[in-house]
Amino acid sequence: KLDKLREYKLALIVASAGYGKTSLVSEWIAQSRLKVAWFSIDVGDNDPVRFWDYVIAAIQTAYPDIGEQTLTLLHEPQPLPIETILSTLINEFSVLPDLLTVVLDDYHVIESSDIHEGLAFLVEHMPSQIRLIMTTRLDPPLPLARMRVRSQLLELRSADLRFSPPQIATFFSDVMGLTLTTDDV
Repeated sequence: KLDKLREYKLALIVASAGYGKTSLVSEWIAQSRLKVAWFSIDVGDNDPVRFWDYVIAAIQTAYPDIGEQTLTLLHEPQPLPIETILSTLINEFSVLPDLLTVVLDDYHVIESSDIHEGLAFLVEHMPSQIRLIMTTRLDPPLPLARMRVRSQLLELRSADLRFSPPQIATFFSDVMGLTLTTDDV
């Protein structure tokens, strides 16, 4: 399913802890050879300025010149509306020569409505050079229904991440070296 990411703005991977969301994305990226900006989110990243600082820092690992104007606006003494700041970032994205995939890992720890609103604005206005992958334990408060209707959202859920019985049998025999009956599997 992730191989179809180019057709969507956002890939949302939602499952409980231990389902392998991060491992899946890491492995897919290793095989895809895409340019990637990866941001592993923690609880301290609920401050909007810090959040966007880290998003831009991740982007700059792939494209060092992208985000400089946005960072300047983000740190103005008088805070600007987030739409103004993110519009600058969106304009900076428009000059990218290749597709950039931005991964927001563990987005479920974000509780700031300002960050959610900014991210919704960003996704709504992202140029074609950007794709976003979000791993989370819960659906984020983004306009997911609207994205579904517009075919902008690729979703992977718990059911997509579970092994099938044949995959389980292969794992036990090939990886674990166990010979099990079908009933045992």
